Amino acid sequence: MIGILVLTHEDLGDHLIRCATHVVGAEPPQLMHLSVFPQDDPDEMLSNAQALIKQLDSGDGVLVLSDICGATPCNIASRLVQPGKVECVAGVNLPMLVRALTYRNEPLSVVIEKGLSGGQDGVVHING
Repeated sequence: MIGILVLTHEDLGDHLIRCATHVVGAEPPQLMHLSVFPQDDPDEMLSNAQALIKQLDSGDGVLVLSDICGATPCNIASRLVQPGKVECVAGVNLPMLVRALTYRNEPLSVVIEKGLSGGQDGVVHING
């Protein structure tokens, strides 16, 4: 099973996980978040994230979902990347997280693809 780390500004990751748990109906295993606050030292947060990656990886890999590309959480996430073992996708939203959770028994490359498509397909203009 692919581990998932949601690495975001403040409590966004915690809230996304709570909402995803509501949608999927149970608390998913191997799913954690790391919150980054303005006063946090990025190097210390990197160390915390590395420790969480070790906890989440059962041997199948870890997907790190971050919020804004180029912002501190994503910059930390990019330093975690180990191609094929730890991968990162920026722009996390609830449809992306739910889709990644749904397909996490597939290979990491499939979970990335499904997460990306879920995130993109979940953004829809509703025009009555």
